[in-house]
Amino acid sequence: MKLVCCDLEGVWIPEIWIKVAEKTGIEELKLTTREISDYDVLMTKRLSVLDRNGLAMGDITDVIATIEPFEGAFELLEWIRERSQIIILSDTFEEFARPLMKKLNYPALLCHSLEIDPSGKITNYRLRQANQKKHAVKAFKNLNYHVIAFGDSYNDTAMLKEAHEAFFFMPPDNVIKEFPQFDVVRTYGELKDKLEGML
Repeated sequence: MKLVCCDLEGVWIPEIWIKVAEKTGIEELKLTTREISDYDVLMTKRLSVLDRNGLAMGDITDVIATIEPFEGAFELLEWIRERSQIIILSDTFEEFARPLMKKLNYPALLCHSLEIDPSGKITNYRLRQANQKKHAVKAFKNLNYHVIAFGDSYNDTAMLKEAHEAFFFMPPDNVIKEFPQFDVVRTYGELKDKLEGML
């Protein structure tokens, strides 16, 4: 049996932190896993920026409420779900992703969580597991699934290496250059064609 594992931000929805950066004008929040490969370094920096600028969970959820999936995302996800199980493996947080999952018809999502104090300040983050994408794919393989994986960033590469079949979807040039072993698709049309040959 085949199982599709993929990323969320940059694949089905815009990058949440970039949208927050655009809304607040804080350029530092535009950094993502496309630029910084060490997730702990990235999140520590983000939390410091939020604290320094007095931004709380409510400020971020106000931005998230305005985010829509990419055009064609809903339809392609439904097309995949008619042919295979699909699990979204993301380094986002349950508190961020929950309202966005409704817009995608609630696909299965494994991600992390935040620690938020009574005032709404984000005080820390809790990883479900370090390198969770790789470990999830490994676990699915141990359940005798044939895993097909795709994503767009540094934090997807361990997942791609672990999967039976894998490729990039709309990655930046720096990621392509460092991981030339993976094919690249750039549109939903190309993604559908690629998956059609695999499923």
